[in-house]
Amino acid sequence: MGERIEFQPLTMTDRITVILYRIGIAMSMLIIIAMTIASFYYRGYTPRLNLLLLLLYIATGLSVFFMHLYMSKLHRLLKRLYYLSILCLLVLLYLGKGDAAGIVLSRTYGPLLLLPLAGCLGFVTAKEAFCFGLLEGYLIAIIMPLYLLVLSAGGVSIEWIRYSLLFLTTIYTLFTFRKVFMPIHYDIGDKSAYR
Repeated sequence: MGERIEFQPLTMTDRITVILYRIGIAMSMLIIIAMTIASFYYRGYTPRLNLLLLLLYIATGLSVFFMHLYMSKLHRLLKRLYYLSILCLLVLLYLGKGDAAGIVLSRTYGPLLLLPLAGCLGFVTAKEAFCFGLLEGYLIAIIMPLYLLVLSAGGVSIEWIRYSLLFLTTIYTLFTFRKVFMPIHYDIGDKSAYR
């Protein structure tokens, strides 16, 4: 569980890593908001979506690598999932000849290649839900992969895609605002418990 008491004085490294972790969460929120807005105005032009997708990978990487977890085994597992997501991004870039977003939007297997990335984001939100009672984190961890699975199955209207993404974005925004303004020492807890 997350700790609300300050067990030891925070080092500069503690502060920097927590800030980078939370920057990753906040950047992810902003990028997901931008993608949602783009979904309402998308007319087949994808270079900006490719940039947003790349930035989402970077933001997620910040959260993954600077997260404080008591169990190093879990953190290693999360990092491996992130490496898998990078491999999937490379596959998207290869198949789309540089246009990864085009493959995600036009091929049924495209959204499936985003599942590892959604798994990383879901892990971050579920961890925060577990530690600090941010229940919307559990919702995000469940809804995001399901959204991608439904997209890959096809047969959904553009309105469903847009409004489902808007719902997910709203929940992620709530999660972000509840998380990033917590005191920094909440993310550190008792360092003697790390293993």
